[in-house]
Amino acid sequence: MTRRAKFQTPSGTHDILPGNYQYYKKIYQTADSIVSFYGFSQIENPVFEESELFSKAIGMTTEIIEKQMYTLKTRGGDFLTLRPEATAGIVRAYIQHGMQNLPQPVKLWCFGRFYRYERPQAGRYREFYQLNLETLGEEAPLRDAQIIQIFLNILTELGLKNLTVNINSIGDNQCQPYYKKILVSFLKKHQDLLCLDCKKRLQKNPLRCLDCKREKCQKIIERAPQILDHLCKACKSHFEKVLELLDETKVFYNLSPYLARGLDYYTKTVFEIFSKESSKEGNSKINKNALVGGGRYDNLVRALRGKDVPACGGAMGVERVVEKLKERGIKALKSPTRPQIFIAQLGRLAQRKSLGLLEEFRKANIEVAEALGKNSLIAQLNLANKAKVKYVLILGQKEALEKEIIIRDMRTGKQKTVKIQRVITEIKQRLKKHKL
Repeated sequence: MTRRAKFQTPSGTHDILPGNYQYYKKIYQTADSIVSFYGFSQIENPVFEESELFSKAIGMTTEIIEKQMYTLKTRGGDFLTLRPEATAGIVRAYIQHGMQNLPQPVKLWCFGRFYRYERPQAGRYREFYQLNLETLGEEAPLRDAQIIQIFLNILTELGLKNLTVNINSIGDNQCQPYYKKILVSFLKKHQDLLCLDCKKRLQKNPLRCLDCKREKCQKIIERAPQILDHLCKACKSHFEKVLELLDETKVFYNLSPYLARGLDYYTKTVFEIFSKESSKEGNSKINKNALVGGGRYDNLVRALRGKDVPACGGAMGVERVVEKLKERGIKALKSPTRPQIFIAQLGRLAQRKSLGLLEEFRKANIEVAEALGKNSLIAQLNLANKAKVKYVLILGQKEALEKEIIIRDMRTGKQKTVKIQRVITEIKQRLKKHKL
Protein backbone atom coordinates (compact mmCIF):
# COMPACT_ATOMS: atom_id res chain seq x y z
CA MET A 1 0.00 0.00 0.00
CA THR A 2 1.38 3.39 -1.00
CA ARG A 3 1.95 5.70 1.91
CA ARG A 4 -0.04 8.91 1.65
CA ALA A 5 2.12 12.01 1.30
CA LYS A 6 2.02 14.34 4.29
CA PHE A 7 1.42 17.41 2.13
CA GLN A 8 -0.75 17.44 -0.97
CA THR A 9 -2.10 20.06 -3.35
CA PRO A 10 -4.89 22.15 -1.78
CA SER A 11 -8.44 21.22 -2.77
CA GLY A 12 -9.32 22.52 -6.22
CA THR A 13 -5.71 22.91 -7.37
CA HIS A 14 -3.41 20.59 -9.30
CA ASP A 15 0.25 20.22 -10.21
CA ILE A 16 1.03 20.61 -13.89
CA LEU A 17 3.57 17.83 -14.36
CA PRO A 18 6.12 17.91 -17.21
CA GLY A 19 4.08 15.72 -19.59
CA ASN A 20 0.94 17.80 -19.06
CA TYR A 21 2.81 21.07 -19.32
CA GLN A 22 3.45 20.35 -23.00
CA TYR A 23 -0.31 20.80 -23.57
CA TYR A 24 -0.23 24.23 -21.92
CA LYS A 25 2.75 25.22 -24.06
CA LYS A 26 0.95 23.99 -27.17
CA ILE A 27 -2.11 26.12 -26.36
CA TYR A 28 0.03 29.15 -25.57
CA GLN A 29 2.16 28.86 -28.71
CA THR A 30 -0.85 28.24 -30.94
CA ALA A 31 -2.68 31.26 -29.50
CA ASP A 32 0.40 33.47 -29.70
CA SER A 33 0.84 32.71 -33.39
CA ILE A 34 -2.82 33.30 -34.26
CA VAL A 35 -3.56 36.41 -32.19
CA SER A 36 -0.35 38.07 -33.37
CA PHE A 37 -1.69 37.81 -36.92
CA TYR A 38 -4.80 39.73 -35.82
CA GLY A 39 -2.73 42.49 -34.19
CA PHE A 40 -3.11 41.59 -30.51
CA SER A 41 -0.36 42.58 -28.05
CA GLN A 42 0.33 40.58 -24.90
CA ILE A 43 -0.26 42.06 -21.45
CA GLU A 44 0.34 40.67 -17.96
CA ASN A 45 -1.46 42.14 -14.95
CA PRO A 46 -0.74 41.51 -11.25
CA VAL A 47 -2.19 38.31 -9.83
CA PHE A 48 -4.00 40.40 -7.21
CA GLU A 49 -5.79 43.75 -7.46
CA GLU A 50 -7.75 46.05 -5.19
CA SER A 51 -10.90 44.20 -4.16
CA GLU A 52 -13.11 47.13 -5.14
CA LEU A 53 -11.99 46.78 -8.76
CA PHE A 54 -13.76 43.43 -9.05
CA SER A 55 -16.88 44.39 -7.10
CA LYS A 56 -17.37 47.45 -9.35
CA ALA A 57 -16.60 45.57 -12.56
CA ILE A 58 -18.21 42.19 -12.03
CA GLY A 59 -21.20 43.27 -9.93
CA MET A 60 -22.04 42.82 -6.25
CA THR A 61 -24.86 40.34 -6.93
CA THR A 62 -22.79 37.91 -8.99
CA GLU A 63 -21.77 34.54 -7.61
CA ILE A 64 -18.09 35.41 -8.06
CA ILE A 65 -18.33 38.40 -5.72
CA GLU A 66 -20.71 36.80 -3.23
CA LYS A 67 -19.04 33.39 -2.91
CA GLN A 68 -15.86 32.87 -4.90
CA MET A 69 -13.31 35.61 -4.22
CA TYR A 70 -10.03 35.03 -2.40
CA THR A 71 -9.64 38.31 -0.49
CA LEU A 72 -6.98 39.29 2.03
CA LYS A 73 -6.33 42.30 4.21
CA THR A 74 -2.79 43.64 4.07
CA ARG A 75 -0.84 44.91 7.07
CA GLY A 76 -1.54 48.40 5.80
CA GLY A 77 -5.27 47.76 5.93
CA ASP A 78 -5.86 47.45 2.18
CA PHE A 79 -8.13 44.74 0.79
CA LEU A 80 -6.66 42.82 -2.13
CA THR A 81 -8.19 39.97 -4.13
CA LEU A 82 -6.59 37.23 -6.20
CA ARG A 83 -7.91 37.88 -9.69
CA PRO A 84 -11.00 35.78 -10.48
CA GLU A 85 -11.01 36.93 -14.12
CA ALA A 86 -8.88 39.03 -16.47
CA THR A 87 -11.08 41.70 -18.04
CA ALA A 88 -11.30 44.02 -15.02
CA GLY A 89 -7.51 44.12 -14.63
CA ILE A 90 -6.96 44.73 -18.33
CA VAL A 91 -9.48 47.59 -18.35
CA ARG A 92 -7.85 49.04 -15.24
CA ALA A 93 -4.48 48.97 -17.06
CA TYR A 94 -6.09 50.53 -20.15
CA ILE A 95 -7.29 53.48 -18.05
CA GLN A 96 -4.23 53.79 -15.80
CA HIS A 97 -1.72 53.85 -18.64
CA GLY A 98 -3.67 56.19 -20.91
CA MET A 99 -4.27 53.62 -23.64
CA GLN A 100 -7.39 55.53 -24.70
CA ASN A 101 -4.93 58.02 -26.28
CA LEU A 102 -3.46 55.31 -28.52
CA PRO A 103 -4.88 54.51 -31.96
CA GLN A 104 -8.09 52.58 -31.36
CA PRO A 105 -9.00 49.80 -31.08
CA VAL A 106 -6.43 48.54 -28.59
CA LYS A 107 -6.18 44.75 -28.86
CA LEU A 108 -4.75 42.91 -25.86
CA TRP A 109 -4.38 39.27 -24.84
CA CYS A 110 -3.12 37.43 -21.79
CA PHE A 111 -2.47 33.91 -20.57
CA GLY A 112 -2.24 33.25 -16.84
CA ARG A 113 -3.55 31.90 -13.54
CA PHE A 114 -6.85 32.90 -11.95
CA TYR A 115 -8.59 32.02 -8.71
CA ARG A 116 -12.16 31.28 -7.66
CA TYR A 117 -13.41 29.50 -4.57
CA GLU A 118 -15.65 27.03 -6.40
CA ARG A 119 -16.75 23.53 -5.51
CA PRO A 120 -14.08 21.39 -7.21
CA GLN A 121 -15.55 19.27 -10.02
CA ALA A 122 -14.79 18.22 -13.56
CA GLY A 123 -13.67 21.26 -15.53
CA ARG A 124 -13.78 23.58 -12.52
CA TYR A 125 -10.76 24.40 -10.37
CA ARG A 126 -9.98 26.96 -7.69
CA GLU A 127 -6.72 27.79 -9.41
CA PHE A 128 -6.93 27.67 -13.19
CA TYR A 129 -5.47 29.08 -16.40
CA GLN A 130 -7.33 31.32 -18.84
CA LEU A 131 -6.51 32.75 -22.23
CA ASN A 132 -8.13 36.17 -22.70
CA LEU A 133 -8.66 38.37 -25.77
CA GLU A 134 -9.88 41.95 -25.34
CA THR A 135 -10.58 44.66 -27.95
CA LEU A 136 -11.14 48.15 -26.56
CA GLY A 137 -12.14 51.35 -28.34
CA GLU A 138 -14.45 50.23 -31.14
CA GLU A 139 -18.19 49.47 -31.17
CA ALA A 140 -18.36 47.89 -34.64
CA PRO A 141 -20.17 44.49 -34.70
CA LEU A 142 -17.16 43.29 -36.67
CA ARG A 143 -15.18 43.13 -33.40
CA ASP A 144 -17.75 40.86 -31.70
CA ALA A 145 -17.66 38.47 -34.66
CA GLN A 146 -13.88 38.62 -34.92
CA ILE A 147 -13.35 37.69 -31.25
CA ILE A 148 -15.55 34.62 -31.78
CA GLN A 149 -13.75 33.74 -35.02
CA ILE A 150 -10.30 33.99 -33.40
CA PHE A 151 -11.23 31.67 -30.55
CA LEU A 152 -12.65 29.19 -33.05
CA ASN A 153 -9.43 29.43 -35.06
CA ILE A 154 -7.34 28.67 -31.96
CA LEU A 155 -9.47 25.65 -31.00
CA THR A 156 -9.51 24.37 -34.58
CA GLU A 157 -5.75 24.80 -34.96
CA LEU A 158 -5.30 22.77 -31.76
CA GLY A 159 -7.20 19.95 -33.45
CA LEU A 160 -10.67 20.26 -31.93
CA LYS A 161 -13.67 19.73 -34.21
CA ASN A 162 -17.46 19.84 -33.92
CA LEU A 163 -17.41 23.25 -32.25
CA THR A 164 -20.60 25.24 -31.82
CA VAL A 165 -21.27 28.81 -30.72
CA ASN A 166 -24.22 29.74 -28.51
CA ILE A 167 -24.97 33.43 -28.92
CA ASN A 168 -27.45 35.98 -27.61
CA SER A 169 -27.90 39.71 -27.08
CA ILE A 170 -28.81 40.99 -23.63
CA GLY A 171 -29.36 44.57 -24.78
CA ASP A 172 -28.07 47.68 -23.03
CA ASN A 173 -29.24 50.41 -20.67
CA GLN A 174 -31.98 51.39 -23.13
CA CYS A 175 -33.80 48.07 -23.39
CA GLN A 176 -32.63 46.02 -20.39
CA PRO A 177 -34.76 47.88 -17.78
CA TYR A 178 -38.02 47.11 -19.60
CA TYR A 179 -37.06 43.48 -20.16
CA LYS A 180 -36.14 43.09 -16.49
CA LYS A 181 -39.64 44.24 -15.50
CA ILE A 182 -41.20 41.65 -17.78
CA LEU A 183 -38.83 38.93 -16.55
CA VAL A 184 -39.49 39.74 -12.88
CA SER A 185 -43.24 39.66 -13.48
CA PHE A 186 -42.93 36.19 -15.02
CA LEU A 187 -40.53 34.77 -12.41
CA LYS A 188 -42.59 36.01 -9.48
CA LYS A 189 -45.44 33.80 -10.65
CA HIS A 190 -43.08 30.82 -10.15
CA GLN A 191 -41.13 32.19 -7.20
CA ASP A 192 -41.89 29.24 -4.94
CA LEU A 193 -40.15 26.90 -7.38
CA LEU A 194 -36.96 28.95 -7.72
CA CYS A 195 -33.78 28.11 -5.82
CA LEU A 196 -32.78 30.29 -2.88
CA ASP A 197 -30.09 32.08 -4.91
CA CYS A 198 -32.54 32.94 -7.70
CA LYS A 199 -35.04 34.30 -5.18
CA LYS A 200 -32.32 36.71 -4.05
CA ARG A 201 -31.34 37.52 -7.63
CA LEU A 202 -34.94 38.30 -8.42
CA GLN A 203 -34.75 41.27 -6.05
CA LYS A 204 -31.27 42.47 -6.99
CA ASN A 205 -30.55 41.50 -10.61
CA PRO A 206 -33.08 39.24 -12.35
CA LEU A 207 -30.80 38.67 -15.36
CA ARG A 208 -28.64 36.52 -13.08
CA CYS A 209 -31.54 34.07 -12.87
CA LEU A 210 -31.00 33.29 -16.56
CA ASP A 211 -27.48 32.11 -15.72
CA CYS A 212 -28.62 29.68 -13.00
CA LYS A 213 -27.45 26.12 -13.70
CA ARG A 214 -29.93 24.35 -11.38
CA GLU A 215 -32.30 22.12 -13.29
CA LYS A 216 -35.48 23.27 -11.53
CA CYS A 217 -34.70 26.91 -12.35
CA GLN A 218 -33.76 26.06 -15.93
CA LYS A 219 -37.20 24.47 -16.49
CA ILE A 220 -38.86 27.73 -15.47
CA ILE A 221 -36.44 29.94 -17.42
CA GLU A 222 -37.12 27.95 -20.61
CA ARG A 223 -40.67 29.38 -20.56
CA ALA A 224 -39.66 32.96 -19.70
CA PRO A 225 -39.97 35.91 -22.11
CA GLN A 226 -37.01 36.24 -24.46
CA ILE A 227 -34.94 39.40 -24.44
CA LEU A 228 -34.50 39.15 -28.23
CA ASP A 229 -38.15 40.13 -28.54
CA HIS A 230 -37.56 43.31 -26.52
CA LEU A 231 -34.29 44.73 -27.85
CA CYS A 232 -34.17 48.42 -28.71
CA LYS A 233 -33.55 49.36 -32.34
CA ALA A 234 -29.80 49.97 -31.87
CA CYS A 235 -29.18 46.68 -30.03
CA LYS A 236 -31.27 44.72 -32.52
CA SER A 237 -29.36 46.22 -35.44
CA HIS A 238 -26.01 45.53 -33.77
CA PHE A 239 -26.91 41.90 -33.11
CA GLU A 240 -28.22 41.31 -36.63
CA LYS A 241 -24.94 42.59 -38.05
CA VAL A 242 -22.93 40.28 -35.76
CA LEU A 243 -24.94 37.30 -37.01
CA GLU A 244 -24.53 38.40 -40.63
CA LEU A 245 -20.76 38.56 -40.15
CA LEU A 246 -20.71 35.08 -38.60
CA ASP A 247 -22.73 33.83 -41.57
CA GLU A 248 -20.21 35.45 -43.89
CA THR A 249 -17.32 33.57 -42.23
CA LYS A 250 -19.37 30.33 -42.14
CA VAL A 251 -19.40 30.10 -38.34
CA PHE A 252 -22.00 27.64 -37.09
CA TYR A 253 -23.99 29.16 -34.23
CA ASN A 254 -27.17 28.62 -32.22
CA LEU A 255 -29.38 31.46 -31.07
CA SER A 256 -29.52 30.97 -27.32
CA PRO A 257 -32.21 33.43 -26.08
CA TYR A 258 -31.60 32.79 -22.36
CA LEU A 259 -27.81 33.03 -22.43
CA ALA A 260 -26.76 35.83 -20.06
CA ARG A 261 -23.27 34.97 -18.66
CA GLY A 262 -22.43 35.44 -14.99
CA LEU A 263 -20.86 38.90 -15.01
CA ASP A 264 -22.74 42.19 -14.74
CA TYR A 265 -20.52 44.15 -17.11
CA TYR A 266 -21.82 42.48 -20.28
CA THR A 267 -23.98 44.42 -22.76
CA LYS A 268 -25.38 43.44 -26.14
CA THR A 269 -23.57 40.36 -27.52
CA VAL A 270 -22.81 37.41 -25.25
CA PHE A 271 -21.53 34.04 -26.45
CA GLU A 272 -20.16 30.67 -25.39
CA ILE A 273 -18.26 28.07 -27.41
CA PHE A 274 -18.86 24.39 -26.74
CA SER A 275 -17.51 21.14 -28.06
CA LYS A 276 -19.93 18.63 -29.57
CA GLU A 277 -19.16 15.01 -28.80
CA SER A 278 -20.38 12.16 -30.98
CA SER A 279 -21.87 9.17 -29.18
CA LYS A 280 -21.62 5.53 -30.29
CA GLU A 281 -25.17 5.74 -31.63
CA GLY A 282 -24.14 8.51 -33.99
CA ASN A 283 -25.95 11.26 -32.09
CA SER A 284 -24.15 14.23 -30.64
CA LYS A 285 -24.32 15.98 -27.32
CA ILE A 286 -23.00 19.31 -26.13
CA ASN A 287 -20.41 19.22 -23.37
CA LYS A 288 -21.93 21.17 -20.48
CA ASN A 289 -18.74 23.12 -19.75
CA ALA A 290 -18.10 25.97 -22.18
CA LEU A 291 -14.56 26.08 -23.53
CA VAL A 292 -14.87 29.83 -24.22
CA GLY A 293 -17.19 32.56 -22.99
CA GLY A 294 -17.39 36.28 -23.58
CA GLY A 295 -19.19 39.22 -25.08
CA ARG A 296 -19.40 43.00 -25.33
CA TYR A 297 -18.92 45.30 -22.32
CA ASP A 298 -19.45 48.87 -23.49
CA ASN A 299 -20.02 50.35 -20.02
CA LEU A 300 -17.12 48.83 -18.10
CA VAL A 301 -14.44 51.45 -18.80
CA ARG A 302 -16.77 54.22 -17.62
CA ALA A 303 -17.77 52.18 -14.54
CA LEU A 304 -14.09 52.03 -13.55
CA ARG A 305 -13.79 55.83 -13.76
CA GLY A 306 -12.71 56.06 -17.34
CA LYS A 307 -14.39 57.47 -20.43
CA ASP A 308 -17.11 55.93 -22.58
CA VAL A 309 -15.17 53.23 -24.40
CA PRO A 310 -16.91 50.37 -26.24
CA ALA A 311 -15.20 47.01 -25.82
CA CYS A 312 -15.61 43.27 -26.25
CA GLY A 313 -13.64 40.15 -25.43
CA GLY A 314 -13.68 36.60 -24.19
CA ALA A 315 -11.86 33.99 -22.12
CA MET A 316 -10.88 30.39 -22.82
CA GLY A 317 -10.63 27.84 -20.00
CA VAL A 318 -7.24 26.24 -20.59
CA GLU A 319 -7.75 23.20 -18.33
CA ARG A 320 -11.02 22.42 -20.10
CA VAL A 321 -9.30 22.57 -23.47
CA VAL A 322 -6.46 20.35 -22.21
CA GLU A 323 -8.99 17.73 -21.08
CA LYS A 324 -10.77 17.96 -24.43
CA LEU A 325 -7.49 17.47 -26.30
CA LYS A 326 -6.76 14.38 -24.23
CA GLU A 327 -10.26 12.98 -24.76
CA ARG A 328 -9.84 13.35 -28.51
CA GLY A 329 -6.42 11.70 -28.43
CA ILE A 330 -4.69 14.87 -29.63
CA LYS A 331 -1.04 14.86 -28.62
CA ALA A 332 0.75 17.65 -26.80
CA LEU A 333 3.92 19.29 -28.04
CA LYS A 334 6.75 16.86 -28.45
CA SER A 335 9.17 16.80 -25.53
CA PRO A 336 12.43 18.66 -26.07
CA THR A 337 14.88 16.89 -28.38
CA ARG A 338 16.70 14.06 -26.66
CA PRO A 339 20.43 14.79 -26.20
CA GLN A 340 22.77 12.73 -28.36
CA ILE A 341 25.86 13.49 -26.27
CA PHE A 342 26.65 12.54 -22.67
CA ILE A 343 29.53 13.97 -20.64
CA ALA A 344 30.99 11.52 -18.13
CA GLN A 345 33.67 12.75 -15.73
CA LEU A 346 35.88 11.28 -13.04
CA GLY A 347 37.72 13.36 -10.44
CA ARG A 348 37.37 16.87 -9.07
CA LEU A 349 39.44 18.54 -11.78
CA ALA A 350 37.48 16.74 -14.52
CA GLN A 351 34.22 17.78 -12.87
CA ARG A 352 35.26 21.43 -12.93
CA LYS A 353 36.36 21.20 -16.55
CA SER A 354 33.05 19.54 -17.45
CA LEU A 355 31.12 22.58 -16.24
CA GLY A 356 32.97 24.81 -18.70
CA LEU A 357 32.58 22.23 -21.46
CA LEU A 358 28.81 22.15 -20.92
CA GLU A 359 28.68 25.89 -21.53
CA GLU A 360 30.66 25.51 -24.75
CA PHE A 361 28.15 22.93 -26.02
CA ARG A 362 25.24 25.22 -25.05
CA LYS A 363 26.74 28.07 -27.07
CA ALA A 364 27.17 25.65 -29.98
CA ASN A 365 23.48 24.71 -29.68
CA ILE A 366 24.25 21.03 -29.08
CA GLU A 367 22.14 19.36 -26.39
CA VAL A 368 24.13 17.41 -23.84
CA ALA A 369 23.14 15.15 -20.95
CA GLU A 370 25.26 14.83 -17.80
CA ALA A 371 25.40 13.46 -14.27
CA LEU A 372 28.07 15.69 -12.78
CA GLY A 373 26.98 14.89 -9.25
CA LYS A 374 27.97 11.23 -9.62
CA ASN A 375 31.52 9.99 -8.99
CA SER A 376 31.19 6.49 -10.45
CA LEU A 377 32.10 6.22 -14.12
CA ILE A 378 30.13 2.97 -14.43
CA ALA A 379 27.00 4.65 -13.05
CA GLN A 380 27.38 7.50 -15.55
CA LEU A 381 27.86 5.11 -18.48
CA ASN A 382 24.73 3.21 -17.41
CA LEU A 383 22.78 6.50 -17.50
CA ALA A 384 24.22 7.24 -20.93
CA ASN A 385 22.99 3.84 -22.14
CA LYS A 386 19.49 4.53 -20.80
CA ALA A 387 19.49 7.94 -22.48
CA LYS A 388 20.38 6.22 -25.78
CA VAL A 389 22.97 8.82 -26.69
CA LYS A 390 25.20 8.39 -29.73
CA TYR A 391 28.43 9.49 -28.05
CA VAL A 392 29.86 9.66 -24.54
CA LEU A 393 32.62 12.12 -23.80
CA ILE A 394 34.85 10.74 -21.04
CA LEU A 395 36.92 13.20 -19.06
CA GLY A 396 39.15 11.71 -16.37
CA GLN A 397 41.90 13.20 -14.20
CA LYS A 398 44.61 12.34 -16.77
CA GLU A 399 42.61 13.77 -19.68
CA ALA A 400 41.81 16.95 -17.73
CA LEU A 401 45.51 17.54 -17.01
CA GLU A 402 46.50 16.89 -20.63
CA LYS A 403 43.54 18.95 -21.98
CA GLU A 404 42.17 15.97 -23.86
CA ILE A 405 38.89 14.07 -23.89
CA ILE A 406 37.80 10.59 -25.01
CA ILE A 407 34.94 10.23 -27.52
CA ARG A 408 33.22 6.84 -27.28
CA ASP A 409 30.85 5.74 -30.06
CA MET A 410 28.06 3.97 -28.16
CA ARG A 411 27.04 1.82 -31.14
CA THR A 412 30.46 0.44 -31.99
CA GLY A 413 32.29 0.89 -28.70
CA LYS A 414 35.23 2.51 -30.54
CA GLN A 415 37.03 5.33 -28.74
CA LYS A 416 39.10 8.26 -29.93
CA THR A 417 41.06 10.81 -27.90
CA VAL A 418 41.00 14.42 -29.09
CA LYS A 419 42.04 17.77 -27.72
CA ILE A 420 39.28 19.43 -25.67
CA GLN A 421 39.47 22.55 -27.84
CA ARG A 422 38.57 20.40 -30.89
CA VAL A 423 35.81 18.29 -29.33
CA ILE A 424 32.88 20.46 -30.46
CA THR A 425 34.13 20.53 -34.06
CA GLU A 426 34.60 16.75 -33.98
CA ILE A 427 31.11 16.15 -32.54
CA LYS A 428 29.50 18.48 -35.11
CA GLN A 429 31.14 16.53 -37.92
CA ARG A 430 30.00 13.19 -36.51
CA LEU A 431 26.43 14.32 -35.94
CA LYS A 432 26.32 15.73 -39.46
CA LYS A 433 27.35 12.33 -40.90
CA HIS A 434 24.51 10.68 -38.93
CA LYS A 435 21.97 12.97 -40.63
CA LEU A 436 23.27 12.19 -44.15
